[in-house]
Amino acid sequence: MAFRWPVRVYWEDTDAGGVVYYANYLKFMERARSEWLRAYGFEQDVLRDEAGVVFVVRRVEIDYLSPARFNEKLDVSVSLHEAGRASFKVRQELTRGADCLALAMVTLACVDVTFFKPVKIPAPILRALAPAT
Repeated sequence: MAFRWPVRVYWEDTDAGGVVYYANYLKFMERARSEWLRAYGFEQDVLRDEAGVVFVVRRVEIDYLSPARFNEKLDVSVSLHEAGRASFKVRQELTRGADCLALAMVTLACVDVTFFKPVKIPAPILRALAPAT
């Protein structure tokens, strides 16, 4: 089951024509991923400070299907697609009602905060996410 996070399009998210600037779709998706982890009980600053790890975007594949516009209410979904030892992939959709506006596959790597080298995802995170697979 996908996690869903609501967003509203603000003027600052749009270009002169009132259409969401393409890079802002990625910002909406980033916020949803942060809230997704929070919903599982993982705060990213705590992971950084106490576990010594952060999740970084390694790869993004995105299809822009339809424009979002100023003042629209949207939803961003996050669902775990695949989990490895040091990375995982999530599928994300930006929707307006039943219409899919953008679809992305995002690969996140777990890295050590000091050296930014890949490390194993902490076991509590993998256990928490396991039911989502």
